[in-house]
Amino acid sequence: MRWTRGLLTALAVCALLGGSAGCGAGDAHERRDGVSASPVGTLLDEMDEEGRFYREVDKKGAPEVGIEIQPDSADRWDVRLTVRNFRFSPAGTRPVPVAGRGLAHLYVDGRTVARLRTAEYHLAGNLVPRGTHHVTVRLYADDGTAWAVHGEPIERTADITASRAARTATPTASPIAAQVAAHAAVPRAE
Repeated sequence: MRWTRGLLTALAVCALLGGSAGCGAGDAHERRDGVSASPVGTLLDEMDEEGRFYREVDKKGAPEVGIEIQPDSADRWDVRLTVRNFRFSPAGTRPVPVAGRGLAHLYVDGRTVARLRTAEYHLAGNLVPRGTHHVTVRLYADDGTAWAVHGEPIERTADITASRAARTATPTASPIAAQVAAHAAVPRAE
């Protein structure tokens, strides 16, 4: 049983090097592309309306998002996101939270309409019937947790109004720099 002796020798060496810290593939700490795959932030007890936990990160360097919505000529709405300190993960990404990476969920009046892995989306007109609607985008980590700062999810909302005669978009989400200042002014519940 030569392989058994080899395995026991390897385990003994690992124990001498400080337990599992000295052995393993190293994938839990850093991948070949230099991106840390270790969990980041702190999981909070709070959840969003879909039952996903918030992942608290420091305000400094936290992901940021802005949203702009314009009507197009094909009875749709063009949604454009502006992100900072955030990268969209491609489909098939492992469900491990990595700082500043993930996807965005798009909501119309609190109802999920899309999960986005790019900064642009065409919102179908039938999802926005006549009237004023709130379109919200929220950033999520690859493990499904919502990125949060001071216990609040990282999200932005814009109002749009659809009517038969004309459609208008009233972007209530200001540019990112102004959003950060406005977010900082919100009192924190302790």
